[in-house]
Amino acid sequence: MTHDAENGSPLTFGQRVRRERERKGQTRPVLAGLVGRSTEWVKAIETDRLGMPRLPLLLRLAEALSVDDLANLTGDERLAAATYTKAAHPSLLRVKESLTTYDLFARDEPAPAAALAIRVQNAWQAWHGFGDHRSRVANVLPALLADLRHAARAHEGADRRRAQVLLAQGYHLAQLYLSFQPAAELVMLTGDRSMTMAQDADSPRAVAASAWYLNHVFRDAGERHEARVDLAMKSIRLLDPDRGPEDIALSGLLHLAAALSFAKVGQKGNAERHWDRADGAAKRLGDGYVHPWLMFGRGMVDAYAITMNNDLVRSGAAVDAATHIDLGSMQSATRRSFHIIETARAYSLAGESVAVVHLLKKAYEASPETACFNLFARGAAAELAEGGSAIIRDDARGLARQLGVAA
Repeated sequence: MTHDAENGSPLTFGQRVRRERERKGQTRPVLAGLVGRSTEWVKAIETDRLGMPRLPLLLRLAEALSVDDLANLTGDERLAAATYTKAAHPSLLRVKESLTTYDLFARDEPAPAAALAIRVQNAWQAWHGFGDHRSRVANVLPALLADLRHAARAHEGADRRRAQVLLAQGYHLAQLYLSFQPAAELVMLTGDRSMTMAQDADSPRAVAASAWYLNHVFRDAGERHEARVDLAMKSIRLLDPDRGPEDIALSGLLHLAAALSFAKVGQKGNAERHWDRADGAAKRLGDGYVHPWLMFGRGMVDAYAITMNNDLVRSGAAVDAATHIDLGSMQSATRRSFHIIETARAYSLAGESVAVVHLLKKAYEASPETACFNLFARGAAAELAEGGSAIIRDDARGLARQLGVAA
């Protein structure tokens, strides 16, 4: 075990990172560039404002520092498998099979596009509703995707294009279901299929929605932020605000995608510039507008300011953004839970562990499966259950059990 030379106490993870960086003669900006993060992120790691990152980024950090043995960075800190790996939903295999099964033989007449539209709408309501949203969607997704694929092949003309647009939405739902699970290749597959269907349907709005979800895929896969922003900006050019509120909402949504992409790499000015454009779209639509399934509106734009500032490692700005919005009024339980977790992440950056536990419990109450499959929620609950202060340890242990990460 490596100890601090002055007081004999074990080195923290951040101190170990700084030690290895200085041994290598790197500056913080150089290391930041090598791992695709901001200089402020490296500083936050080295000063222990941020904890140990998840395994993929930890491995990237070790490579940038030319560290062969992860223990040189982690010391005796335990890499709990439940914390650093993704949970698997009980229906994952069934949904996987529905995506990799191909119907090569003739079927009955396809369902009417209007009837399929109602089923897709009901599936979105199941996703955004209170309770176990992943389980509800998994129950209907295999049959829905099969019927949508059949309709997209068998219908002709306008009905075929409508079925293709609906199938793109079906793949969005599959992508959301698969997210934060050990199925990265299928997340990429569903993102690509949704864009293909949107393009085949020649629907600018479907292309824009697919670009929003592909941006999430690209961020998770570590693609260059330039590629993500380029896709968003090209998709915006297909939209026309004069066509109505949906085009305005989709344009605002893609500016949010760009803001989040720039925030991930520490480009504060560009992130805030695109957030301002999303804000402008929300203002133009008015406080009462919420997109029926993408949920773009005033509340979503405000809530993503928390995420943007978290990724820029600006805890004060993130907490300030959180105190000025009412997440309880959000129409989607899944989005409400996600943004509560992002608020917990802001307080974690600020070192307020009592607030973190309180907020994660609220997130679990709002949408249990959102919290159970969120990597920050799982990691924070496990960490605080083991090493949190006495005042929160019991609550943190109970939370860890609920999230499935208890030791």
